[in-house]
Amino acid sequence: MKTLVRRLTEGLNYRGNIFVALGLQLLLVMVLLSLSRVAFYLLNINFFPKMTVGHLARLMLGGLRFDLVSVLYINVLYMLLVIVPLDIRFNELYKKVVKYVFFVTNGAMLAVNVADIIYYKFTLRRTTADVFRQFENETNTAALWFRFLWDYWYAALFWMVLVLLMIVIYNKIKFRGPQLRNRLVYYVSGIIAVPIIAFLTWGGMRGGFRHSTRPITLSNAGQYVKDPKDISIVLNTPFAIFRTVGKTNLHKINFYAGNEVESVYTPLHVPHDTTKFQHDNVVVIILESFSKEFFGALNKDGGQAYKGYTPFLDSLIQFSRVYNYSFANGRKSIDGLPSVVAGIPSLGVPYFLSPYSGNKINTIPSLLKDKGYHSSFFHGAPNGSMGFQAFMNLAGVDQYYGMTEYDNDDDYDGIWGIWDDKFLEFFAGKLNVFPQPFVSTFFSVSSHHPFNIPDRFRDRFKGGPLVIHKCIEYTDYALSQFFRKASAMPWYHNTLFVITADHTSSEIQFPEGRTGWGFYSVPLIFFKPDGSLSGSMNEIAQQIDIMPTVLGYLHYDKSYVAFGRDLFNGGDIPFAFNYKDNVYQYFEGEYLLQFDGTSSVGLYNIHRDKLMVENVLNKLPEVATRMEGKVKALIQQYNNRMIDDKLTAQ
Repeated sequence: MKTLVRRLTEGLNYRGNIFVALGLQLLLVMVLLSLSRVAFYLLNINFFPKMTVGHLARLMLGGLRFDLVSVLYINVLYMLLVIVPLDIRFNELYKKVVKYVFFVTNGAMLAVNVADIIYYKFTLRRTTADVFRQFENETNTAALWFRFLWDYWYAALFWMVLVLLMIVIYNKIKFRGPQLRNRLVYYVSGIIAVPIIAFLTWGGMRGGFRHSTRPITLSNAGQYVKDPKDISIVLNTPFAIFRTVGKTNLHKINFYAGNEVESVYTPLHVPHDTTKFQHDNVVVIILESFSKEFFGALNKDGGQAYKGYTPFLDSLIQFSRVYNYSFANGRKSIDGLPSVVAGIPSLGVPYFLSPYSGNKINTIPSLLKDKGYHSSFFHGAPNGSMGFQAFMNLAGVDQYYGMTEYDNDDDYDGIWGIWDDKFLEFFAGKLNVFPQPFVSTFFSVSSHHPFNIPDRFRDRFKGGPLVIHKCIEYTDYALSQFFRKASAMPWYHNTLFVITADHTSSEIQFPEGRTGWGFYSVPLIFFKPDGSLSGSMNEIAQQIDIMPTVLGYLHYDKSYVAFGRDLFNGGDIPFAFNYKDNVYQYFEGEYLLQFDGTSSVGLYNIHRDKLMVENVLNKLPEVATRMEGKVKALIQQYNNRMIDDKLTAQ
């Protein structure tokens, strides 16, 4: 180790010049960020199946631009302390203080970057500034971090190695001074150096010196990639955070003039159904990280490899309405809840972390309140977790039930909340005392990292190749017990059940699960105990379709805004859309279109080309043009209605 360091640092003491030393120190951090990028790729290699050595090298070189910006931002204070034209910068005590400023700031930057090596598989994009708001309501943050360090010790070890390298090599970079004996020349040259370095730093942060150069941002990474998902290799996490602080505001879109956009796509639903409203109860069950690939009944064409880990739900599906191409509208729990309950997708920033979270909105509970419905929400996590309690309040929910209301910490899993089987039992009991009609939503917690199940079930569920499989079996069992208990209750037969997932799991067994459609492929199940809903539908569906479908099923007779469609009413063209790697994805028919906000960058036939190998954008321009027109209308309606606070029919 000492020999390696000596060889790496030979010549670093070039005349002991303080400015040469500063340049070498910043270069050192650049090298460490590049090593982090290599680790990011290697530990997430399954998400980049078509990578070649040449293309990876291009991504690495492109990433240097973004690394430079991060290094300059994080080291502004350090550079200022080093270049101040005073003799104190050569004082040994001062140098020691400045050294620790360098270690702390750059150590923190490397920690954030390394943490995202692991977190990426949960979100499939570099972490942005909204992450701080995402976890601000968690009361168990410390426990989560300790568990993260325990389970992903190799990432923590890698970070410590980077920090050790930084400390050892930094200490080999020496500088002496003052080096000019003429004091006048010394001070004048020092004063002149300050604006020069400031100018170079400014240009480096912007990504160029031309007046016409716009500050480099996340979208600039697109020039180095062939596939949008590769953007995450080019970027680094500190850059993504710096560039999104205070940048969550949308801007008005004018792809279409005036009311022309309404003829292409509108989220305004104006019911024409004259059938009398039916007061059925509604129970929505959102399952944490339940990817579609975990279901045997939903993967019958996958062969024996698709074993399935949901025997109860598979049996329920035989008597339910399900969709062969059903998608989530986001990659996080905080994306999924507004999509399911309010028909609002996530296009970059989760709705209730955005500046528009105070907008007036339509939700299933708020609209059904006018029809005399009692509403409730159940989440076994500590109250306020993920901001769900605040959102449910805005959504017009009458009662919120979390750990506080459950009031028995003996059933706490130690990390996320009350075990699913216990909380589902609690859920069934509460439903039985609510006045009818009611609408209630349940959000599970147990099928989540670190993928534990109660000790009493450890020998019962055998699991499979992935660590989450045992959790899936456990929550599926918990659901079977809920339905067994609920089926004996008087409200059961008069209830519409909707079952979906908040998002797919980060644990993926099959290669199609790592594609633009596989990353969002979740179940969507509609079950009515009287058997009136059944059948496997060979069409596209999405989470934001749940609200219009539920309201349509009940024959709701007033106008409202929701970005999905009524699945039971065949009048609209089936579609889905979501946002991945700063690219909009639009699904229609057999095709998935990828649109970067300006132009289409990919078109794939996801029926025939499940691994999305062949980009047919140039082969089918008419299909791309038609789909691009629709996604532009979707984006325009979303942005402009958010900005203008027009998410209701009033």
